[in-house]
Amino acid sequence: MPVSAVARRGVVRLLNTSGGRVLVLAGDVDAAAVEAFRRCYGAEPVRVDAVDARSVTALSPSGRELLTDTLQWAERTGRPVTLRSCPTVARALTAAR
Repeated sequence: MPVSAVARRGVVRLLNTSGGRVLVLAGDVDAAAVEAFRRCYGAEPVRVDAVDARSVTALSPSGRELLTDTLQWAERTGRPVTLRSCPTVARALTAAR
């Protein structure tokens, strides 16, 4: 059953900007936010030029997995990705190593 926007506490969006495609994570990026994103874009990592996670207040395990999968895929394919982060995301990525 789809999760309504009301039930999600965070957002994951893919934006097309003049600087390229940007994966935006904001708020409490919980499993519902990740599920909604994957319903739109599929389970495979999306090609992005940047990740903007400066507005993340909390990052669930599924949110961290989405972020690390995206960054690792970019690294494996030789595409540099700019990560704009916040302390919450930095701690989550450090803990994942």
